Amino acid sequence: MRILVICGAGASSAFVAHRVRHTAEARGLDVHVAAGSESDLPASLGPVDVLLVGPHLAPRFEKIRLQAVHVGVGVALMEATVFASQNGDEALDAAIYAYKTRDWAETKK
Repeated sequence: MRILVICGAGASSAFVAHRVRHTAEARGLDVHVAAGSESDLPASLGPVDVLLVGPHLAPRFEKIRLQAVHVGVGVALMEATVFASQNGDEALDAAIYAYKTRDWAETKK
């Protein structure tokens, strides 16, 4: 599974991506996690299965969600507590859920 974590500028998403990567390795999962910024969208969605969105992008989430769903990418808006967590468990769980339900999300209007 390929996960992209985005925030406004790409700095805080790098920390979240690192925690998610570490958690996935600890669970024995084959996951590639990268960090990016909202300005990289939609171009950065091509090689991605799941997009995790930082909570401060909530006002623009619907626009971001539509871009992701349009290309078959699962998407989840992270809660502030998940984004700030010192471990990657909840963020990874959100990514797994978004990945498993992405086909359903495409048909939901």
